[in-house]
Amino acid sequence: MSEFKKVTEQTSNYIDLDKMSVHEILVNINHEDKIVPLAVEKAIPSIEKLVSVIVDKMLAGGRLFYIGAGTSGRLGVVDASECPPTYGVPHGLVIGIIAGGENAMFKAVEFAEDSKEDGWKDLESFDVSEKDVVVGIAASGTTPYVIGALEECRKRNISTGSITCNPDAPVSDVADFPIEVVVGPEFVTGSTRMKSGTAQKLVLNMISTSVMIQLGRVEGNMMVNMLLSNEKLVDRGVKMVMEQMHLPDYAKAKELLLRFGSVKKAVESGSK
Repeated sequence: MSEFKKVTEQTSNYIDLDKMSVHEILVNINHEDKIVPLAVEKAIPSIEKLVSVIVDKMLAGGRLFYIGAGTSGRLGVVDASECPPTYGVPHGLVIGIIAGGENAMFKAVEFAEDSKEDGWKDLESFDVSEKDVVVGIAASGTTPYVIGALEECRKRNISTGSITCNPDAPVSDVADFPIEVVVGPEFVTGSTRMKSGTAQKLVLNMISTSVMIQLGRVEGNMMVNMLLSNEKLVDRGVKMVMEQMHLPDYAKAKELLLRFGSVKKAVESGSK
């Protein structure tokens, strides 16, 4: 069996980064970044399959879990944490789990990703079941924490997906719906928080956004269920109410919005 070769760890296409001017560094990073959306485009068929499964499971009462380590884990936690304020869904519908726990969001936890058992243990603490979907995120595609979690899910008939930036990665072999976004070597050799991280973020955006639209959390092109958690969002909500209800009075629209708690409910109140 040949050794698995990680594209993400290959030597940068650029040499002597330390001798480049600031302008050269920025131009070259930007050149590499342009590769990412084209790589994501090639993965759309795989993303679509995973989204369809997630929607079906959620409509039947299931949840979505992201699990990863390091940058990959942080990206999953960020995407999960943004679903409640953006779409008004309950906390706990989309859950992000990172190797090493909450502290790992802010500071690297040494060797946290190396245990094949800990990923499943962390999932078990949420009573994960066949109703749910678990998506493992690993730029390298070799993270033991993620692979072990998906292997245990498969044994228990829990639907799984994966997001990686290496072709034919080990994590893809243990996922029911693998997504591979191959963006090539990083500008700084092995720094997968760069192109790989950007690719994973774009895919996560696509997954959560399309799922929430399919679940009816968006109407037209508006976040009608967003939480009114700050003045900026209240102002945005007021303007949505004014537009949808053809209401020229800002103060009246704001009163309706705050009384009913969401754009959707405020607009519905006016149609009764």
